[in-house]
Amino acid sequence: MIEMRSDTFTQPTPAMRRAMADAEVGDDVYGEDPTVNALEERTAALLGKQRACLMPSGTMANLACILAHCPRGTKVLVGAETDIYLYEAHGAAVVGGVSYEPLPNGPDGRIALGALAAAFPEEEGDPQFAEVGLICLENTHNRCGGVVLPPGYAREVRAFADERGVPVHLDGARLFNAATAMGVSPAAVAEHADSVQFCLSKGLGAPIGSMVAGDEAFVGRVRRLRKMLGGGMRQAGIVAAAGLVALDTAGRLAEDHEHARLLAKGLADVPGVEIDPSGVQTNIVLFRVAGPAPPEFVRRCRDGGLAIGEFGHGRLRAVTHLGVTRPDVDTALDIIRTAIGRDR
Repeated sequence: MIEMRSDTFTQPTPAMRRAMADAEVGDDVYGEDPTVNALEERTAALLGKQRACLMPSGTMANLACILAHCPRGTKVLVGAETDIYLYEAHGAAVVGGVSYEPLPNGPDGRIALGALAAAFPEEEGDPQFAEVGLICLENTHNRCGGVVLPPGYAREVRAFADERGVPVHLDGARLFNAATAMGVSPAAVAEHADSVQFCLSKGLGAPIGSMVAGDEAFVGRVRRLRKMLGGGMRQAGIVAAAGLVALDTAGRLAEDHEHARLLAKGLADVPGVEIDPSGVQTNIVLFRVAGPAPPEFVRRCRDGGLAIGEFGHGRLRAVTHLGVTRPDVDTALDIIRTAIGRDR
């Protein structure tokens, strides 16, 4: 089976498995796991932040960040197409009494500054309205097709937030994909956010874990919330060791992006496929097909040996990652041609 449903399906590389087996460990809840400490120090340096914290998952990472920023009764401004709003079970509302206000995302992932402004009460301090506690951005933007937020946008949001005294959180689950596509450092992607999280277990290919980074006081609050949420891990160096290898090999993400572009160009030549190859910037390919409904098309592809997924709005998603080779891309195109051809 060629697995393209998500880059979360990656398998740990032999180098990761060796590092995990040989990892020096301690009790991370006590702050005594040397491999976790090394990963956290390296993450903070890579992102240009004071401190970092290993988290079990991206969902817990984003949740802990929202709770660390937002008092009960405040609201967080999120894109209506963001993972935080759609795929993380509204945990901040359930656990922290923080409401979500979804705002429209443009095709390039941006939330218009005008939409952000309209989410603030007209009169500051009016007790009838929830106060804004946080603005959340996503880069790369999953539901918009793995697009990178346009250069300069994060700076504009930073200036907007500073005028209103509100922090900015970046859901950078695929932050290293964004940095690779932009040709900049990870720190440049995270520069204008007060806090940031990225996943070790997506494009970077590690089996478990996400990282949160920010200033020292903020990460201290996140660490306490991690414990409260049940995310305190003991000999977590086994996990962190794979994360360190993932950071060492992040340069290979350019290969995933090239495979995604090749897949998109090939799909554009298949009759019955609707796609704009120029919109593929990283490792996510979104497309539509004429004829079979998405569930039926997904089933046909799986029968042929290709796993892809439905992705809302009548779209299908294929994601390239370290487990997808160039020959896999060619085979996937053949399977898709066959699946569509049954209706022609």
